[in-house]
Amino acid sequence: MNALLKVAFLFTFAAASMAAETHPILAIGSAAPDFALPGTDGAIHRLSDYDASPILIVAFTCNHCPIAQMYEQRIEKLAADYKDRGAALVAIQPNDPKALRIDELDSSDISDSLDEMKIRVKYKHLTYPYLYDGDTQQVARAYGPQATPHVFIFDEHRHLRYEGRIDDSYRPELVKTHDARNAIEALLAKQEVPVTHTGAMGCSTKWSEKSADRLATLKKIEDLPVTVELVSKPDLTKLRANPLHQMVLIDFWATWCGSCVAEFADIQDTFRMYSDRDLSLVTVSVNMPDEQASVLRFLEKKHATSRNLLFSSADTVDLQQAFDPAWDSAVPYTILLSADGKVLYKQLGSADILELRRTILANVAAEYSGFNDYWKGN
Repeated sequence: MNALLKVAFLFTFAAASMAAETHPILAIGSAAPDFALPGTDGAIHRLSDYDASPILIVAFTCNHCPIAQMYEQRIEKLAADYKDRGAALVAIQPNDPKALRIDELDSSDISDSLDEMKIRVKYKHLTYPYLYDGDTQQVARAYGPQATPHVFIFDEHRHLRYEGRIDDSYRPELVKTHDARNAIEALLAKQEVPVTHTGAMGCSTKWSEKSADRLATLKKIEDLPVTVELVSKPDLTKLRANPLHQMVLIDFWATWCGSCVAEFADIQDTFRMYSDRDLSLVTVSVNMPDEQASVLRFLEKKHATSRNLLFSSADTVDLQQAFDPAWDSAVPYTILLSADGKVLYKQLGSADILELRRTILANVAAEYSGFNDYWKGN
């Protein structure tokens, strides 16, 4: 293990140990803590709703974590495979969305609110019950999930018999041990569970105590300088060629354009979500150059820490065509370029922010190709 990986491993281990001390994991043999939580289906789900099932699987998972994303279909299959064999599964989202920094959304199109959970369920066609505990985290504090995903498996008397990981690798091709399935099979066979605890690997649970970190991050963004510079015809031609060889999102807009103003914050948030993943953002105002002061005021109000440009000439058509000869209409105009200048996303008119974010995630550099593949279709 090289020095950098060793430091990362020790930091992760220390963080997990601290979380376990602050939010202890429910002990093996304990009774299942009660819950009554809203689900993405609009209903309130209670522990008693699952009384008819001899085995209950409670899986704590979420939207934003890339590891949790890799397990969505495995959770789906776990629920389907055991539905008719006496095991019910319910998933619970434990994170407080207000405790999530925007840069912690670097692997997701959305955060972890109930409304956003509904978006994920629709996008990935998930059928298992998916419940929200982010407002109070009372249920999460009772169970003590350390990461997402973290599963708890209860017997017919609703005593905890196994807790920990689903299997031993987020990469399906590397899985060797199916820990959750082994526990379920043992219970179905009226046998002792051979391994009752395993470490849960994934993104740490975002407890409400971390909300101060989110506010501190927003304060840092607000304190960054905001500038705007004039851009010429040759500059725009160069911008289209993407000489930096980095994925770049380019947003053409104007202060007088209502739809531009309406989506501007979402564009900036998208940049803040993925800026650590080699995405850059350039905003280009098509206002007149003598309107620079009002453009800057708007950018400052929106804390636009991107690179911000303003047409240097009143001949907007000439400048537009310098960037894209086929562009002869209005704003907003949004385009996403790959590192080699390939058009990945292009929209004249209001951008579909979710589609845009999913396109970014499908193409941004990732340690494991499965993280990209997750966003290629639904």
